[in-house]
Amino acid sequence: MLIEKLSRKHKRKVGASWRINETYIKVKGVWKYFYRAVDKEGKTVNFLLTAHRDIATRRFFDKAMREQGAPTKIAMDKNGADKTAIDEINSSTAVLIVVRQVKYLNNIIGQDHHAIKRVTKPILGVKSFSAASNVLAGIELRHMIRKGQFAIDVVASSIADQFCALAGIVRPV
Repeated sequence: MLIEKLSRKHKRKVGASWRINETYIKVKGVWKYFYRAVDKEGKTVNFLLTAHRDIATRRFFDKAMREQGAPTKIAMDKNGADKTAIDEINSSTAVLIVVRQVKYLNNIIGQDHHAIKRVTKPILGVKSFSAASNVLAGIELRHMIRKGQFAIDVVASSIADQFCALAGIVRPV
């Protein structure tokens, strides 16, 4: 989580049209909710691992909008919790967010989930929620580096060099 906080100041802004979905991650034998959002070009907006679904959607939107600003459009599946959270946000702000609940618009985030699942599946079992949160933050950070979402002053040739630059670590040559 520390590396995620350090890297936020280097993250480039994303587009104003978001695709939002959740997937599930098994922690200590129990399924947890992993919320993710990407813009229409596939750039990661934000992510959040949570144990409970009821307040998680609103927390996720608040976190994403605090860091990236409010979107103009959001595409999501037919999940009622997501729609309720957006309706709450729309009722409290002057600028309305257009919600599109079209199945095929979320194909971008579905494909992005596969990249994360491919990395997490070999991990046989995470024993604590905080460990899962840290592992997922590292995986997401690596994924965002591969997508070129960070403005790093250091000319880095590899993902490892870029990761170290974000963390403020000086690698020996």
